[in-house]
Amino acid sequence: MEIQKEITPLSGEDLFIVLNHPNADFVYPVHYHSEYEINLVINTCGKRIVGDSINEFGGLDLVMTGPNLPHAWRGETIEGNHVITIQFHDQLLDFPILNKRLFGPIRELLERSKQGIEFSENVKKDMKEKILELTQMHGFDTALSFFSILYDLAVSRNQHLLTSSSYDISNIVRESKSRRISKACEYIQQHIEDEVNLAAVADLVGMSESAFSHFFKKRTGRTFIDYVNDLRIGKACQMLFDTTHSIAEVCYSCGFNNLSNFIRIFRKKKGSTPSEYREYVQKMLIKF
Repeated sequence: MEIQKEITPLSGEDLFIVLNHPNADFVYPVHYHSEYEINLVINTCGKRIVGDSINEFGGLDLVMTGPNLPHAWRGETIEGNHVITIQFHDQLLDFPILNKRLFGPIRELLERSKQGIEFSENVKKDMKEKILELTQMHGFDTALSFFSILYDLAVSRNQHLLTSSSYDISNIVRESKSRRISKACEYIQQHIEDEVNLAAVADLVGMSESAFSHFFKKRTGRTFIDYVNDLRIGKACQMLFDTTHSIAEVCYSCGFNNLSNFIRIFRKKKGSTPSEYREYVQKMLIKF
């Protein structure tokens, strides 16, 4: 099963974001990202994949996933279905206020979410209204509602952990395991707007091109060029929803030197053109 890394619209200035998808089409591949996620699915049925678990859901579903835990919903595209996704940083636990006793249940919730959590039917019904209300809120009240949702989920009963206790996400996120890979990835990220070639990075870590290419694929699960393109497309996505730059400006700012090649790779990675992606995200994204 192919598992894709997703670059979310969450920026460093956001406390959290809400992705509001009326009439979602459920074409997303199995993917993972470094953020926590709460996913509410309304008025459809299908199969849910979280880590090594595959379960059917119907009518109403509410699940929380921790950082880098692969997940996907495969549902019927029923008229009137609605998906609301809340995403927030994996650094949330670094906030000093969360070390206070009052926030203990939330800290425990975040820890449990690393295995994926399905909430009980009663909790799904109760939280549905609170999450729907969140999509209509503005200002500081959104922060209060966000932490209230986390707390209510944290203290709710009959939570079901979805992955097996032996499931290991380290096989998904492999680039952090090697000093050479870490050094290479850091270099690529620092020079992503420039020309990044295999020879230069291989030389940096003291390996031949062929040896490094094989080593990189084995450790990250991606070819060198795929890794570079994923980072560039991720940066492009960020610019598409955070700036008003033209598609050409986004293309060249992300290290691509050919507009048609950029559009082709973007469509392959995201399933839409950059213009279509920008229009779609602007309709459904709410930042707080």
